[in-house]
Amino acid sequence: MRLLLVEDDLMVASGIKLGLSDAGYAVDWVGSGERAEEVLKKETFDAAIVDIGLPSMNGLELTRRLRKDGSASAGMPVLILTARDALHDRVQGLDLGADDYMVKPFELPELLARLRALLRRSQAATSAVLTFGPLELDTASRRAGARRGDELVLIELGPREWTVMEYLLLNAPKPASKDKLLQALTGWDKEITPNAVEVYISRLRSKLEPFGVALRSIRGFGYRLEMMGP
Repeated sequence: MRLLLVEDDLMVASGIKLGLSDAGYAVDWVGSGERAEEVLKKETFDAAIVDIGLPSMNGLELTRRLRKDGSASAGMPVLILTARDALHDRVQGLDLGADDYMVKPFELPELLARLRALLRRSQAATSAVLTFGPLELDTASRRAGARRGDELVLIELGPREWTVMEYLLLNAPKPASKDKLLQALTGWDKEITPNAVEVYISRLRSKLEPFGVALRSIRGFGYRLEMMGP
């Protein structure tokens, strides 16, 4: 999943970005509402974490503009961060279109849990455990496996294999586009070629086929999970 962090405090932004990256997210950071607005008109993110106390255009104004601009990002989940704990500020942020609200200081595990909940809702997933056939991906405990009868056989996934698998399961049984997979795998400070997606797809195929799950290529678009025939 690719996230946009909008935070003007370099120390705070560095800490949040490190924690999110360690949790497997691709994170890009900007320090102003104006820069965020510019970026969101050109690029796609799965969610944004926005500080209210930004210079010039604050996070509330950014959220208001985002919800009204009619772009693909207009429906993107927005989680607001702020040092303000007044009821009026919380209500205003939610009324302007924010999906959730966290008051600083906060603990990283709670931020991660709230993000997972927002991302599930945006993808119409109702559980932290994503499934397809025998496959299970627990986004809370970050455990992947496949059922063989009553037994859950764990599947070892690298960070980027996990990202690809999560996207495939969120889209299943529909295909996931190769472009979206590439965006989910990389941020501005990393470079991954489109061919690299093929590498992770190949690795996943070898791990899923023993459980009867195929990863089909959809020519000119992307990939889809399918159950293998008898």
